[in-house]
Amino acid sequence: MHQATRLFDCLSINVKENALEDMLAAKEGGQWKKYSTTTVLETVNKLSAGLLSIGVSGGDMSPEKRDKVAILSKNRPEWIMLDLAVQQIGAILTPLYPTINVNELEFVLNDAQAKVVFVNDQDLYLKVLSLKDRVPHLKFIYTFEHVANATHWKELLQAATPSLIASIPTISEKIGGEDLATIIYTSGTTGTPKGVMLSHRNVMTNVKSSLPCFPPGENMRALSFLPLNHILERMVTYLYLYKGIAIYYAESMDTIGDNLKEVKPHLFTTVPRLLEKVYDKIMLKGNELTGTKRKLFFWAHSLAEKFEINTKLSSIYQFQLALANKLIFSKWREALGGNVKAIISGGAACQVRLIRIFTAARIVVMEGYGLTETSPVISVNRFVEDGREFGSVGPFIEGVEVKIAEDGEILCKGPNIMMGYYKRPDLTAEVMQGDWFMTGDIGAFSGRGNLKITDRKKELFKTSGGKYVAPLPIESRLKESIFIEQMMVIGADRRFVSALIVPSFPNLLDWCRQQKITETNPAALCKHPRVIEHYQELVESFNKFFNPVEQVKKFALLPNDWGVDSGELTPKLSLKRKVIVEKYKESIEQIYA
Repeated sequence: MHQATRLFDCLSINVKENALEDMLAAKEGGQWKKYSTTTVLETVNKLSAGLLSIGVSGGDMSPEKRDKVAILSKNRPEWIMLDLAVQQIGAILTPLYPTINVNELEFVLNDAQAKVVFVNDQDLYLKVLSLKDRVPHLKFIYTFEHVANATHWKELLQAATPSLIASIPTISEKIGGEDLATIIYTSGTTGTPKGVMLSHRNVMTNVKSSLPCFPPGENMRALSFLPLNHILERMVTYLYLYKGIAIYYAESMDTIGDNLKEVKPHLFTTVPRLLEKVYDKIMLKGNELTGTKRKLFFWAHSLAEKFEINTKLSSIYQFQLALANKLIFSKWREALGGNVKAIISGGAACQVRLIRIFTAARIVVMEGYGLTETSPVISVNRFVEDGREFGSVGPFIEGVEVKIAEDGEILCKGPNIMMGYYKRPDLTAEVMQGDWFMTGDIGAFSGRGNLKITDRKKELFKTSGGKYVAPLPIESRLKESIFIEQMMVIGADRRFVSALIVPSFPNLLDWCRQQKITETNPAALCKHPRVIEHYQELVESFNKFFNPVEQVKKFALLPNDWGVDSGELTPKLSLKRKVIVEKYKESIEQIYA
């Protein structure tokens, strides 16, 4: 392999030695359409030429002068082709969540001074079009789907003349590893979005240092469904391109189950919330079983709960686990397509119990940690067993240094630290201590020297008694219950800690049937005395794991799920605490009344 120093090199190094017929694949009209490495490269070059024909360029290569191309789209082959096409002519791709609200969209398009926007479909086209008069720099909008009265992206391919294509190498030769590669706006949980500037070197060193952590092997396939504007999915995509792993795009979040069975991937990236949903589905099926089958299922499950890594397990336990794998867990693996070597989890803390159970079922979960500002990986649990530890986010990757500040904050240094926030040196200064980036997370080192995340610094709160409480560990622990779908711990400047709880209604209804409770309306169930009593017992059973000050003394049950569209969750499914506190003010006041 030649040296790849820029992200667009990840594709070209494989054309000669390691070309695939299915470098990228997606469903079109119900069938999988495959794009070979050669086709992808040809399309990328034509698209670059088309962009040059409408005046998109790298200017004098300073971040402000370079043209910005925004994209609002679901994951699809065109997404990554556009990314590489924009990069190799020195322009800057600025990806945005398709679910972004109109005010934030207007802010970002103006802040980045986007010249061109690519959108997935008619809805997103109309969303951008409605702002066009308020975004003076925006000249062109292209669509990936055919949309009436809109310009289709393939029109750019037709504008690619041989002389424009021939001019690309001269332009891309001037682009170095230290140059800006992309600006990613992070919504964060507060304030206006900040544009994180990442260079080719930032992300490329992350690709190369993460590669040895992955499962070895040739001819592997990956399923992609985490949004590509999430830096984890994007960095891993370059890793797939670099290593020659075929990428199949899931049709949508709702079809992941079917797509896993069709593609039979070896790898995929996810956020814990989706793993929890997979697990809940498995448990619901287990609960429907009767007789011997049911006994076997729960016997296997309780075996898995006792599983440990990096220790000698008794031969009896090993024999039992092998049996459980044959009879029960083999079906779990089949539900994931039957080939999964590893699942990469990031974006939020994954319940240890879940990782333990999946690992026992021979599904390796590689939980890692990082931020957009760190391109993203700081540490990750390896594919090989001695590089993993339950309850930790793994050893650091090569070249990345970590230290814990006096107040417990995790500081990080290395070639993966961002160039800074776009046009905001003031905000950049707030998160840097010399070369060290301040992550805003609280952590410690485990006995094995791996990193453990204990909380978000911003989310720690003080009770009115002056005691600090970290909500995350309490929430993760309680969400282990099958009856709790979502929850948020409250108690800032209050006398005691309480919680808002969204029940898992399928499991709660199941319990109600067994208890001969006929009520099925969610709002009525949340007020039902026996249901409240059931949750009271549940909360008390978990309180024993916490110090008195951290124990949940009271709670309110809420009938509606929290979601991205309804505003309680960020696009990567973290809680927007301020929004939730505001929205459920009355419930909270009742708790403390």
